[in-house]
Amino acid sequence: MHQLWLIPALPFAGFLVNGLFGRKLPKAAVNAAAIGSVLLAFLWVVKTVLALGAMETPHVEHYFTWIQSGYVNIGFDFSVDRLSAVMLLIVTGIGTLIHIYAAGYMEHEGGYYRFFAYLNLFMFFMLVLVLAANYLLLFVGWEGVGLCSYLLIGFYFVKKSAGDAGKKAFIVNRIGDFGFSLAMFLILVHFKSLDFLTVFAKAGAMDAGGVTTSTFTLICLLLLVGAAGKSAQLPLYVWLPDAMEGPTPVSALIHAATMVTAGVYMIARSAVLFNHSPAALDVVAYIGLATAVMAATIGLTQYDIKKVFAYSTVSQLGYMFLALGCGAYSAGIFHVMTHAFFKALLFLGAGSVIHAVHGEQDLRMMGGLRSKIPVTCALLFCASVAIAGVPPFSGFHSKDAILLAAHAKAPWMYWVGVVTAGMTAFYVFRAWFMAFFGSYRGHAHPHESPLIMTLPLGVLALLSLGGGYLDVPHFLEPIFGGEHAAHDETLVFISVAAGVIGILLAYLFYVAKPGLADGIARTFSWPYKVLYNKYYVDEAYDAMIVHPIRDGSTSILWKGIDAGVIDAAVNGVGSLSQGIGGILRHLQSGYIRRYAAWVVLGSIVIVAVVSFWGGVR
Repeated sequence: MHQLWLIPALPFAGFLVNGLFGRKLPKAAVNAAAIGSVLLAFLWVVKTVLALGAMETPHVEHYFTWIQSGYVNIGFDFSVDRLSAVMLLIVTGIGTLIHIYAAGYMEHEGGYYRFFAYLNLFMFFMLVLVLAANYLLLFVGWEGVGLCSYLLIGFYFVKKSAGDAGKKAFIVNRIGDFGFSLAMFLILVHFKSLDFLTVFAKAGAMDAGGVTTSTFTLICLLLLVGAAGKSAQLPLYVWLPDAMEGPTPVSALIHAATMVTAGVYMIARSAVLFNHSPAALDVVAYIGLATAVMAATIGLTQYDIKKVFAYSTVSQLGYMFLALGCGAYSAGIFHVMTHAFFKALLFLGAGSVIHAVHGEQDLRMMGGLRSKIPVTCALLFCASVAIAGVPPFSGFHSKDAILLAAHAKAPWMYWVGVVTAGMTAFYVFRAWFMAFFGSYRGHAHPHESPLIMTLPLGVLALLSLGGGYLDVPHFLEPIFGGEHAAHDETLVFISVAAGVIGILLAYLFYVAKPGLADGIARTFSWPYKVLYNKYYVDEAYDAMIVHPIRDGSTSILWKGIDAGVIDAAVNGVGSLSQGIGGILRHLQSGYIRRYAAWVVLGSIVIVAVVSFWGGVR
């Protein structure tokens, strides 16, 4: 055995140390427990992956039987194959860099030990999710990362906006999790197991255990509901932009590199099921493409630097779903990896900018920072060219693999994806130009971030620039088979040109002619207002869902049923008892002669009743 349990156990040990004793520990000890545990987990992952070698078949470790009832036999089992190996390296590798960065970013924040305890707990649940050998154990990690997301988004709990954002994320994810739960019930009923190897073997058989295509479709659509909640797809994406209320390292770790890709991982893991339902794959592709376009258009108009990158995350997740829906699972996981590199760098770089300008996040209050924080400027440029798909950097390789797969499925999807790629390049470089060019418009005294923050950025910059040469699609071929769409130089050139055009337009609007963007916004004021207000989706949800449920709960469930029926019944019983007691208490007068009279009267009544009853009989 390769002791896979050690991989999640190490971060969990860090959580216990800081959670139980962190209040009394110095920051150096808190850092040692938090960062050291994740680093050791990363090293153990590397050791495990190297020891397993080719991994032609999954390596499974059974620890104990968790649930046994009838035909239901669910073990507490971990497994590693090529897919989980890629995810483990991403989660622990990027997680280590973000933990190091957070030690500098959070140095002067209250609740320092609590923050790192939450981060370690998140790492534990995320690693359980990836290592799980069955759907139920995966669901435990799935729910755990949702809990940690709530804790970390609402870390600044004295801010109402942070508390509201945490609750919003928790509730929206519960909607998706309900669909996932129903999917697991259907899988258990039809395949008599939740174990991946057993379910996929039965699904892959010619008879598929008698399971019809419509059943496969229903299972896959319910899995998609869960994935849409966790990976912020339409219509459940609304929690992720608000999640930027959490500290910036949280945005990088949970909402860019790891947790939000859990839905992508789950669908890729369930590829055997989805391959039996072309209709479900079509829905995945349509939702992914619609999400990518919608989020990209919103990102064009936002001024909060973290919100820009948040909508970028939603859009890039849409790209991943597009790949999955096209059957290009390897390309989707490839983009998970490259996205983890450049999006973690974007968020952490944004955090470095925010740190430099003393907490300011509005791009309109920045400008001219390239001379004041040149290291951060250069590192953010690396992330920007990567996400824009400029060759030969990492985003170019994974993005074009997705677009080629989309063209093979339906050429119109490719063209929509190309336009979205152009918008992505525009709004990312728009943020970069607004932050670093022109004159400084703020009131702080910007300063470069310390080495403990810039060093992880440097590592991520190298991965953003060269990570595309890690041939993940080829590595995943034994799991998903060959998915390589025909390479077409013309299609690749068009997609690259779209990115370059986006960059040039951003330069024109925000450097060469800064007033041009404002003029266009005034000319197209109505569309601009719609995009700036995010299509009024939150307002629509409030009007159609939130307020009716809240008002109905108040007037019907609370005032009508709870107060009017339940409380009235309970209070009525109490009042009745009080009234009867008020009458009966007069019997307890303390006068012996009155008691004797009552005894005589009672005796007479009893004799009369008995006599009457005897006469009747």
